[in-house]
Amino acid sequence: MATGRPFFSFLAQERFTMANPKDPKYGKMTVSEAGKLGGQKGGEKVAQKYGHEFYEEIGRKGGETVSQKYGHEFYEEIGRMGGEKVARERGHEFYEEIGHKGGQRVRELIEEGKESEE
Repeated sequence: MATGRPFFSFLAQERFTMANPKDPKYGKMTVSEAGKLGGQKGGEKVAQKYGHEFYEEIGRKGGETVSQKYGHEFYEEIGRMGGEKVARERGHEFYEEIGHKGGQRVRELIEEGKESEE
C-alpha cells in the first residue's frame, strides 16, 4: 500500500463491512461518514443497552491486563512522564494555585467538622 498518503486517510475512503452481511446497509458507509454521525450509531447504543457498569467492568479488565503485561514500572513511567509534561506546560504557578485551593478546602472541612460537633 505505498500510495504516499497516510494509512488512515486510505481507511477513511474505503467502505467497511462492519455488520451483518445480510443487512442491506452492510458496507455502505465509510469510516469518515460513520464518524460524522457523532457516536449516534455505536457508543450511545452501547451505553443505553449496557449502562455505566459495563464501562466500569471493561475499564477494570483492561487495567488488569495492562498491569499484568507491563507491570508496576509501566505505571511509574507514564506517571512520571505525565507529571513532567504538566510541569513544562503549566509551570510553577499552576502548582501554587492548586495547592492554595486544596488548602482552602481543608480549612473548610475543618470548620464544617467543628460546627457539626457543636
